[in-house]
Amino acid sequence: MTQTPELGLRVLNRTTLERQLLLNRSGMSAAQAVERLVAVQGQEIDAPYIGLWTRLASFTQDDLASLLYGRQVVRGSLLRGTQHLTLADDYVWIRPLVQVILSRTRQAAFGRLMRGVDVEELAELARGHLAGRTLTRPQIRDLLRERWPEVDPTALGWSAQAMLPVVHTPPNGIWGKGGPTPFTLAEEWLGRPLEPAPAVERLVARYLAAFGPASVMDVQMWSGLTRLRGVMEAMPGLRRYHDTSGRVLYDLADAPLAGADTPAPVRFLPWFDNLIVAFADRSRMMTAEQRKAVCVGAVVYPTFLVDGTVGGVWDLKDGVLTLEPFRALPDEVMGELAAEGARLMAFAGVGEGEIVWSPPGSSVTAP
Repeated sequence: MTQTPELGLRVLNRTTLERQLLLNRSGMSAAQAVERLVAVQGQEIDAPYIGLWTRLASFTQDDLASLLYGRQVVRGSLLRGTQHLTLADDYVWIRPLVQVILSRTRQAAFGRLMRGVDVEELAELARGHLAGRTLTRPQIRDLLRERWPEVDPTALGWSAQAMLPVVHTPPNGIWGKGGPTPFTLAEEWLGRPLEPAPAVERLVARYLAAFGPASVMDVQMWSGLTRLRGVMEAMPGLRRYHDTSGRVLYDLADAPLAGADTPAPVRFLPWFDNLIVAFADRSRMMTAEQRKAVCVGAVVYPTFLVDGTVGGVWDLKDGVLTLEPFRALPDEVMGELAAEGARLMAFAGVGEGEIVWSPPGSSVTAP
């Protein structure tokens, strides 16, 4: 029996950071970066902008906004049933793959409240209401209530979103823009149909290119899909490793590994960044105790990386960038974080900003 090579945490960490464009800011365009990352977490409107800014050498808010207005990138429910931004070219095959997740989530949340409702009929009725126009969830809900007046209205509105491939069109998804979420039929917005039977192997390969090497459970955690062990074991051309605990890790055969001694600069990651939630075993990015502080229920707090791993959490509010390290940091690292934080505030349009350390210890005024 051939023995698989063992990969330590430092190699896994540096390799993942390299593939995530976090060792050196990339010269890729915004569209190329979204493609590399497969899908960018978009539950918080501004988060994808910060996620791309921290990865790219030259990125402005207009770069992503123009992709959304130009229909090259779309925002909708995808991985794990949550909001993501992805290339239109990828949405048309990823969305059909994750329908099983959306259906399962809808049933768990609203199945009891919708007994007696034919969900296929609901989907077709909602499709008819959306044909040729954009509606908000309350508007879809109220139209569906004409057919099912006795059914919980919230369940109706959310069920329509789960059962139909819809995208949230701009100005939704534009930096700083709030308001009701618009719903538009994806096929109408994109001007093409979704792929009828995409292969799940395609999603696995894209994940490994962006996050690997990784285990079956890691891929399932990131995607929300299940029963992938047989799929991955049967995929030709995947290389196998194992980690220090003996867990089997898969990777693309031609994907290089980064050296354990590769320098990793400080970086700021936004709310819900997929790097933080892309693994079942997150030890390559943080300790178990840090995970409890970062991933709290359904919330994933914004973090900063120090020497490649999670060093603390941050928040930017009312012109004040608050940094909360998980451990005491050397003055040199605090200076690097302050400089990177100043660049973050400049990107966010904060003029005279202040950086505050919590618990209180020191603060500096951003240049």
